[in-house]
Amino acid sequence: MTNLSNIKKHKKPYYFSRAELSIILSTYSARVARGDWRDYALDNSHDAALFSIYRHAHETPVLVIEKRRLRTGDNSLFLLHDRHKTLNKSSSLDSVILYLNNLPRLIYAR
Repeated sequence: MTNLSNIKKHKKPYYFSRAELSIILSTYSARVARGDWRDYALDNSHDAALFSIYRHAHETPVLVIEKRRLRTGDNSLFLLHDRHKTLNKSSSLDSVILYLNNLPRLIYAR
């Protein structure tokens, strides 16, 4: 019976907590105010939650913050992806956000 309850527990969608989402949205809104980003999307599955960041609404995401469920206990792994690779991963969202904030800013010609 224990195995069945564990299976049902992991079939539930995985989400960012309210505090985590607040941290992400705070960083996102600062970059929107600077004109770096324009749109975002939230997505989830039974083992991950995703916050995708877009430069323009009709493009692929520039960056994705992922919260991945680990099989050991209630721990999570946070990852920062660009279009091609994983840039940073940590058990702490703050560490991933710090890395994100220290990335060089792109300058677009107008």
